[in-house]
Amino acid sequence: MRRLFLAYILLLTVALNPAKIAAQTVVHIADPATWSTSEMSKYVGQTVRFDVPFYVCNNYYHHSGQYQISSRRLFSPTNQALPASDDYNSLIALNDAGEVTVTGISDYHRMGEQILNLTVKVTSRSSWQYVSGKFSGNKRTDLSKGVPTLDMKGEHTLLVCAFNLEYFLVENLGQGSQGPATPDLQTRQQKKIQEALGKIRADIFGFVEVEQGQEALKKLAEMLSRETRKHYTWIEDGMSANGTYTKSGYVYCTETVEPVGTMRNNETGVRNRKKMMAFKELETGEVFIFSLNHFKAKSGTGTGDDADQGDGQGIFNGTRKKEALSVISDISTACSFYQDPDVLIMGDLNAYAKEDPIRILTDGGMTDLHRYFHADSSYSYTFHGHAGYLDHALANSSMLRQVTGMQAYHINSDEDDRFTYDGYDSDLTMFRCSDHDPVIVGLSLGNIIEPTDKVKMTIIDGELVISNADDGFYRIYNTMGLMLYEGKIVNNSFAIPHYLQGLYIINVYTDGQVIQKKMMIL
Repeated sequence: MRRLFLAYILLLTVALNPAKIAAQTVVHIADPATWSTSEMSKYVGQTVRFDVPFYVCNNYYHHSGQYQISSRRLFSPTNQALPASDDYNSLIALNDAGEVTVTGISDYHRMGEQILNLTVKVTSRSSWQYVSGKFSGNKRTDLSKGVPTLDMKGEHTLLVCAFNLEYFLVENLGQGSQGPATPDLQTRQQKKIQEALGKIRADIFGFVEVEQGQEALKKLAEMLSRETRKHYTWIEDGMSANGTYTKSGYVYCTETVEPVGTMRNNETGVRNRKKMMAFKELETGEVFIFSLNHFKAKSGTGTGDDADQGDGQGIFNGTRKKEALSVISDISTACSFYQDPDVLIMGDLNAYAKEDPIRILTDGGMTDLHRYFHADSSYSYTFHGHAGYLDHALANSSMLRQVTGMQAYHINSDEDDRFTYDGYDSDLTMFRCSDHDPVIVGLSLGNIIEPTDKVKMTIIDGELVISNADDGFYRIYNTMGLMLYEGKIVNNSFAIPHYLQGLYIINVYTDGQVIQKKMMIL
């Protein structure tokens, strides 16, 4: 590990032009998590180079060479802090204070890409002219290889995916304000989605925002069968109604799983969008319950407790709270109905991690898998350049012990909207096939590993030492949830880069467990 970090620092050094370094001011940001553009006032008119990475936060105006960047990834405040709390207000201020407009970048870059060795001409404290830099990470080429590592606690035997398809219509084209309006656009939408499904290759899909009736689910099963060369079918929910109004539904691979019993509908709040179904893994005979949900959206006009309360949770929070309570209430009944205790809740809940509906679920005994596996760095959706997750995965205690990992597959949220099937720069790749990232969970049913407390983490002479975690891996996050480093634990230690100082969150994944610790690096 020491060699890895030394090579990384050496790479940063040799990549710079020594002649340019002499003519530039090197700016050190002591704490990227709280850095403000006000610190740049003294550099106006100068060319400066930063010794910490920056991140693309918004690429909406990329066609004109303009991007919004920051020394940290900007998150939606209620994804990180309780609504209307002091931390929530602080995050709003930090987001506003840390965003910079940079012009003169010629290539397209996705949100979340990291910029190393960033050199700019400072025209004002929050407006810079790009000179040079090295973009890395979160690129299309990386994601085209497939879903990032899911096996954080052992090997999975099943994959479960929840995916908002942003109005997947196969009939009634052009009859509503959403979805493809013509057969040509419909074909383009399907081509982009089919490529994404072929990369994911889950055993069970829970789709939301698919057209009512059965034809949309049938089409998705056909697309999956064609793309994966396996046989997929769908859960018939008895609905005969068609229209552009959407529902939720299940598609599964008949070669690996089969449904158990009949599907249960929960009609609290928005109808046809909260369902439960049990599935049995054919190889092991193990069963789990998959609760698929799509809660009421934040758009529209609400009254009473559905009116915008000004706390960051938006409109219809009252309805979403009722939906969350109804899902929790249904779990015990469903466990009895399906005669199995293991429950996985997934879907687009239209609420960020710290909002009331999600806290109702976690207070009800569910574990947020985004935070369990990824600290505060997880996201599946971006809005005005702020990342967060509306698409959730939560497990009850017995299910959690059988979850090997969870990942949002960032093929959509970090893309410019112009790449949609009907967008200005539309292409036929899987990227921006929806406005939400698919969320994928790995399962190893029946393989329950009890956690231990043998793993220890200490800092000795500038090295992070991780004991009793051979063959596991680590991740280091800052307090804003940004993942800084990750790697496999081979020699039990690695050198800490010289510029890392402050409070950090360290996750270690080993022996069927996740160990999280906050550590101060001085």
